[in-house]
Amino acid sequence: MKIKWLGVASFLITTEKGVRIIVDPYKSGGPIKSEEYHGPADIVTISHAHNDHNYIVNIEGNPQIIKEAKPVEAKGIKFDGIAAYHDEVQGKKRGPNICFYFDVDGLRVLHLGDLGHMLSDEQLAQVGKVDILLTPVGGLWAIDAATAWNIAQKLPARVVIPMHFRDERCDFPVAGVDEFLKGKKNVQMVNSSEIEFKVGKLSPEMQIIVLKPAL
Repeated sequence: MKIKWLGVASFLITTEKGVRIIVDPYKSGGPIKSEEYHGPADIVTISHAHNDHNYIVNIEGNPQIIKEAKPVEAKGIKFDGIAAYHDEVQGKKRGPNICFYFDVDGLRVLHLGDLGHMLSDEQLAQVGKVDILLTPVGGLWAIDAATAWNIAQKLPARVVIPMHFRDERCDFPVAGVDEFLKGKKNVQMVNSSEIEFKVGKLSPEMQIIVLKPAL
């Protein structure tokens, strides 16, 4: 499986068989300086109905859209979601959010979307074993560095890839990734937007991998 960070909270995940999954595609403009994804996909997951997470206008190939927190199978891949919120007051500020999890090439991926609160023990147990956690870390509109780290440890995740933080392509008024990395071990700064994972090849210790936005 290859994971490419497109920018903001969006990833292109490509399976060994070539199935292309786009997670939370965004609309460019304003503080989002990353270009929009123009290209094919087989599956698109959407965590919530904000245009920095649900912009499918330029996606080609008539993909299957998954945007509900219920079990769905697409292209032989099983998806499910945790019904959560975009804020800490049960959606009263910013509405609902879905944390999607799915198994790709023997590895379980969990994408938190714009999760705005700590997950309960019951929600964490629903996901089960997580190999790769894609988590916001910038705070303000989603969880901050401390909450993201708490979730990563409670799961526990094997690999943590931070997203939704301030960088050269995203000028949101949120924290940069350094706040999340402070004091952490096993941090890998990758000079690329893409990394490949294979079952049985993950580090025995939790690893944090920071990618560069592709667009």
